[in-house]
Amino acid sequence: MNGFWAILTKEFAHIRRDRTTIFFMFMVPVIQLIIFGVAIDVTIDNIPLVVLDLDGRAESRRLVQALENTQSFQVVGRPYDQESFRRAIRSGRAKAGVLIPAEYSGRLLRNEQAEVQVLIDGSDSQIATTALNTVTLLVQNMSVGRAKSVGEAVHFTPARNASGASALPIDVRPRLLYNPDLESSHFFVPGLIAVILQMVLLFLTSFSIVRERELGTLEQLFVTPVGRGGLLFGKLIPYALMAYGELLIVLVAMVGIFHVPISGSLLLLLGLSSLFILTVLGLGLLISTIASTQLEAVQFSFLVMLPSVLLSGFMFPRSEMPLVIWLAGYLLPVTYFVEIVRGVVLRGADAVDLASSILGLLCCCVAILILSLARFRKQLD
Repeated sequence: MNGFWAILTKEFAHIRRDRTTIFFMFMVPVIQLIIFGVAIDVTIDNIPLVVLDLDGRAESRRLVQALENTQSFQVVGRPYDQESFRRAIRSGRAKAGVLIPAEYSGRLLRNEQAEVQVLIDGSDSQIATTALNTVTLLVQNMSVGRAKSVGEAVHFTPARNASGASALPIDVRPRLLYNPDLESSHFFVPGLIAVILQMVLLFLTSFSIVRERELGTLEQLFVTPVGRGGLLFGKLIPYALMAYGELLIVLVAMVGIFHVPISGSLLLLLGLSSLFILTVLGLGLLISTIASTQLEAVQFSFLVMLPSVLLSGFMFPRSEMPLVIWLAGYLLPVTYFVEIVRGVVLRGADAVDLASSILGLLCCCVAILILSLARFRKQLD
């Protein structure tokens, strides 16, 4: 640890003079959090819908009104022929279309089964799935409601509730926990904290050492009486402290801007964040020993960031991934930290609940630090 304080003071002085680094460390994460938190929204509303109503009576109007009331659909056109109806979907102006036949109301009044054709543009699978599920559930509820009213009229019903009214045989009462309003920001923003923290730390740490190598100052430090530990910790500790400041800023932004409350222990979250920060610092150090220029550092950092975003469960559920890809996700530290942040922030989980994720992150931390320190010593030699 010889020369530790000298390196530490030098690194803080360098960071203080480098306004770009300060801006990148503290302002860019907040900007990214706001942009991604607002832009990423898996709740799909107002799907463009065209309606070809060949019936035009009360029952068909009730069906169209029910579709609009779900807020998943927005009627953008009412064509008068099938060619215009299909052209609206084919051109992309509408993502779904409802064709109500001429005898729709008449068949319902005669207690006969009435058919309705629903055409859905499947080119966007997410929109198509939402449209299909919404239509299916809506029609099912309308059919059940109509069947109950008919059963009451003929004094026959499959079951009755406690007050004696007609009811379905099974009463399911679902309850949404942790995010009852299904806000997308409540799911994505905690995961964004892990991704942004890794991205900023990875770039800054790897750039710091590679930049000194390019400028020739790293070789100058090698010939000074500074020890290996003093050089290493003197350069990394300032970025670790800045990472804590960055973490606190994005947590405040998460609570203040997106209104995502921290349900669990803040101390537990900060403590486990320390482990993640140490892991990412080691990863940045490892990249700096591989890259010889800042351009190579950028390329290697992106090589780590891309699978971290796609395979960690931040955007896509890991349970749906192929086995090989699913297993590859366990090699990424951010996979464990995303689960830790979401567990503490959303579900109020404690250390026992998160034991497997904590153990996985700890193993990644130890493996990365051993590998990066071994390569750093080799570079020094």
